[in-house]
Amino acid sequence: MGFEYDKVEVPSDGTPIQVVDEDADELDVPENPIVPIIHGDGIGKDVGPAAQKVLEAAANATGREISWMRVYAGESGREKYDENLPDDTVNAIDEHRVAIKGPLTTPVGAGFRSLNVALRQTLDFYSNVRPTYYLDGVPSPMKSPEEMDMVTFRENTEDVYAGIEWEEGTEEVEQVREFVEDEMGFDDVMHDGPIGIGIKPITEFGSKRLVRKAIDYAIEHDRDKVTLVGKGNIMKFTEGQFTEWGMEVAEEEYPDEEVFAAPDSLWETQDEIDIPEDAVMVESRLADAMLQWMQLRTDEFSVLAMPNLNGDYLSDAAGAQIGGLGIAPGANFGDARVLAEPVHGSAPKRAGQNMANPTAMTLSGRLMFDYMGWKDAADLVRDAVEETISSGKVTYDLERQLDDAEKLGTDEYADAIVDNIEELA
Repeated sequence: MGFEYDKVEVPSDGTPIQVVDEDADELDVPENPIVPIIHGDGIGKDVGPAAQKVLEAAANATGREISWMRVYAGESGREKYDENLPDDTVNAIDEHRVAIKGPLTTPVGAGFRSLNVALRQTLDFYSNVRPTYYLDGVPSPMKSPEEMDMVTFRENTEDVYAGIEWEEGTEEVEQVREFVEDEMGFDDVMHDGPIGIGIKPITEFGSKRLVRKAIDYAIEHDRDKVTLVGKGNIMKFTEGQFTEWGMEVAEEEYPDEEVFAAPDSLWETQDEIDIPEDAVMVESRLADAMLQWMQLRTDEFSVLAMPNLNGDYLSDAAGAQIGGLGIAPGANFGDARVLAEPVHGSAPKRAGQNMANPTAMTLSGRLMFDYMGWKDAADLVRDAVEETISSGKVTYDLERQLDDAEKLGTDEYADAIVDNIEELA
């Protein structure tokens, strides 16, 4: 039995996506699926409809039809429901299993909780997946940006993003301070005066399912390496444990000829490792060193898996190497469910000006298509976006960095991509 909606209409011409096997991540996707979409806050009002137009064109070009189901959150949620994250929206994404959203605004230091984090945790989208690859024609600060082809799996529900913290000056924070000092014996780090305290939970359950998802992705997409990233030399019982649990997954849950868990002693001598042919190698690296290796040895890495905060930092750093977050796609994977979303924020000062670059949200839709099994449509989206950019037809953020480029508005840029989809199909 489906959900009932208060202020959302379910498209009558679409067919709901069905779950075949949740544990195996298997969906039955019809040729005319119902897909909820949140345009988003700020520039979401511009990039949301633009990306929707491109994705619809790619679906049509491959003989399919998307029945879009408009749902609301953030500013649009407050306008329609007087709340940031209405039940209609949560239920629609839950029921229909595949959805896409634009950026939603999160105030810094005050205000309401991150809606992005709330959606991930409420619906258990525990893997934040960010592919980072270079598109021909995009200006980049790196000498060889084309060497970047990396997919980051960031744990989505734990770590400091779990939001367990206490504000300075409250009775609660003083109770926690007293417990840590008197009961746990950490009085040497609790200085006098105002203090804020947070807790960083990392569980075996959360760590293992994230690493399992990353390894399965590597196997399915013919990638040769999964790198577990954490600061385990300092945070031994959280991030260090993440790496240990991840290695247990590689060692215990997959046959040796499919997945090879590399011991730490072979960190610098991987070329000498006798890895079974076609096996995925699972290794580990320290988070701070990884920031360096991403730049110096970019082509040595393929799939990265890591706790929440490291994943945020490292995926943004990877995005900078291929031209910035304006073109960086992302999605949240759960068990037989996906919520695609761009990496960038809502940039409210550019909202409504027909200037924003919709590439990130468009390529997030490409990742959504890939999850749905529409690989032909997914490839068509990427090829058409790359053809548009390499021909010099770009939005203002790229045009100002290029010579002899043609500056297009958000809508016109989306139209140019659609034209290329029709030519390439």
